[in-house]
Amino acid sequence: MSLLFRSALIRSVLLLCAACTILSAHAERTVRVCADPDNFPFSSQQRSGFDNRIAELLIHDLHAKPVFVWARARRGFLRERFNKGECDVLMGVPEGMRRLRETKPYYRSSYVFVTRRQEHLRITSFSDPAIGRQRIGLQILEEDFSPPSLPLIRYGHAAQLVGFESFGSRAGDIVKAVADKRIGMAVVWGPLAGYYAAPLHEQLVLEPVSPQVEAGIPFAYNMTIATHPHNEALAKELNAAIERNQAKIAAILRSYHVVFKQPHQEGL
Repeated sequence: MSLLFRSALIRSVLLLCAACTILSAHAERTVRVCADPDNFPFSSQQRSGFDNRIAELLIHDLHAKPVFVWARARRGFLRERFNKGECDVLMGVPEGMRRLRETKPYYRSSYVFVTRRQEHLRITSFSDPAIGRQRIGLQILEEDFSPPSLPLIRYGHAAQLVGFESFGSRAGDIVKAVADKRIGMAVVWGPLAGYYAAPLHEQLVLEPVSPQVEAGIPFAYNMTIATHPHNEALAKELNAAIERNQAKIAAILRSYHVVFKQPHQEGL
């Protein structure tokens, strides 16, 4: 091999290595988000849910690309999908869940009473005698009634409970059923109630459940983003991104008519 050819070959290798280094330095970072494809207004495969939009906002703030890993958020989801490392973050996790590393809350919401405006009930408590004997709509979560069923049963309303789907195309039926007088009232998780009640605001009233904790059962929750326990660095990055983007997060929530409060307003 001639000296000239060897020199040219070395230069070519060095140039190739330099190009690889530049490409590597500019390779786009990705953050994988486990998301339900059929849980609007929270998440959808079209990325049209508010949690999809907030995830994109925060991950772009980290100069990374969000990659959605579609998985139905049903029983066994954490064990079978998230804990096996299929994604890096999970949106909309109630504060205090075990075996997860949580960010600071990015919003707070509560269950709400949904009643008809013309009836002027303004119910806020499970003990309110205005509940009477009317049919009461509740969301079904994994074949069980949602948490508001417990105080309602304790106050003698077990026979009045009517279950409604929480996911998919029928998630808004519970709100519409109040407007259509198929049921007398409903107790619904705030983000879903706010979204589906918005077009019916002249017919319906939403009142947050009070007190927010009764007999040890919470009816209001701080919502966080979960990462894996070992991924402290990503949790810290997301905390900083939440702090920087509080106004934008609030604007997204308002655009979906989410019944929410900023967590710091609760002193939490």
